[in-house]
Amino acid sequence: MSSATAIRIVKKVLRYTLIYALLILIALLMTGPFLWLLSVSLMPGRNVFSNPPAIWPTFIDFANYTQVWNYMNFPRYIMNTVIITALGVVSNIILSCMTAYPLALFRFKGRDMVFAMLIATMIIPSATAMIVHYLTIQWLHLGNTYIAVVLPAAVSVFNIFLMRQTFLSIPSEIRDSGKMDGASELRIWWQLVLPLVKPGIAVILLLEVMAFWNNFLWPIVVLDDPQKYPLAAALTYLNGQFAYNFGWIAAGTIISVIPIIVVFLFTQRYYMEGLAGAVKG
Repeated sequence: MSSATAIRIVKKVLRYTLIYALLILIALLMTGPFLWLLSVSLMPGRNVFSNPPAIWPTFIDFANYTQVWNYMNFPRYIMNTVIITALGVVSNIILSCMTAYPLALFRFKGRDMVFAMLIATMIIPSATAMIVHYLTIQWLHLGNTYIAVVLPAAVSVFNIFLMRQTFLSIPSEIRDSGKMDGASELRIWWQLVLPLVKPGIAVILLLEVMAFWNNFLWPIVVLDDPQKYPLAAALTYLNGQFAYNFGWIAAGTIISVIPIIVVFLFTQRYYMEGLAGAVKG
């Protein structure tokens, strides 16, 4: 082996070592808070902020999980969250796809202006519309209902933009073939086009599941009955009542994020494909 080849091999090894070291460091920084929360949830006792602070449990104990599960009505809060999340995800997928389809494939006067106006609304902070949303919900007499939680976020401009970019990548021949067979536009959209944009739909599914599952402020505002709270809103009350027992709070938080992790594991392949397709579109 020549000296030049050896130098190239050494440089390559050093380069890959540096890259992997940086990736591991970034991964630790990103997952560090979650791993610490998981560690705290397995610590027995209440004093996790000792001096020095405890990082790793001396032994694994699931008492925090059983105690917080018995204290809170987790099945009810989880069911509330599942209902709200399901309504929100379904409405976002249907409305986003139905709105983005004509904006991407139809040719009509004012199409670009309509799309530009939709994109312009993204600069408006969502918090500024909360009062308007609340007054609208009360005017419709939908207060203290699941619909009131879902309706303000039933469709997202970002999701419309994402699906429009995805629809733009669909060959026009597919839509033309449906027209030649006498299919209606709704049937073309449902049977021919939607099966080809599953990655984009998976991206919306994952984003909206996380958004509705972790939503806590708006449900507290619009729901009068705490028994209808989703899990994130219920956990805020756990934080207020048992701030001294951080093990319970950590255990409840871990329970609440497990479904998000499961959904991501099942949709991560489509998620990456959907983002790549949207970028190319």
